[in-house]
Parts: sequence; C-alpha cells; structure tokens
Amino acid sequence: MTRFMDVHHGAHGVTEDQLRQAMKAEAELEQEEGVRFQHVWADPESGTVYCLTEGPSADAVQRVHERSGGFRPDEIHPVPLSL
Repeated sequence: MTRFMDVHHGAHGVTEDQLRQAMKAEAELEQEEGVRFQHVWADPESGTVYCLTEGPSADAVQRVHERSGGFRPDEIHPVPLSL
C-alpha cells in the first residue's frame, strides 16, 4: 500500500464540521476502493486542505473524493518514504 498526500485548494472558510462530514462520506467508500484516510489538516484562511491517505493508487484516492462529493483534490502526491 502506498501513502499519498493530497492537496485541496479553494476551501476558504472550511469548518471542522464540514471536514468531519466529508470524512464520514469518504469512510463509507474506503473499502470499495481499498483506500484508508489517515489524517486531515486544514487552513480555513488560505483554503488549503491536506489529506494523508493510504491506498493502491492515486486514482483510487481521487475516485473516493469524487464519489463522496467531498473536497476534490487539486494535487495527489505519492509519499514513498517517511521517517
């Protein structure tokens, strides 16, 4: 399984409740795509959201975001090395 960091822009004013709702919708699709969302960070002022995920591919991560109706990532980066 590969880890991915996806970056979402344009989420100005995002709230904790909105993030929780998006994560709940994504969690319902995780098993179907083999994706597991591990952590989410957000900066409501800049409108940037970061998600650390684990999954078989960036495409699988993208599909979960799209199918859930949540925040669509602008970038998805593999993270093959971490300490």
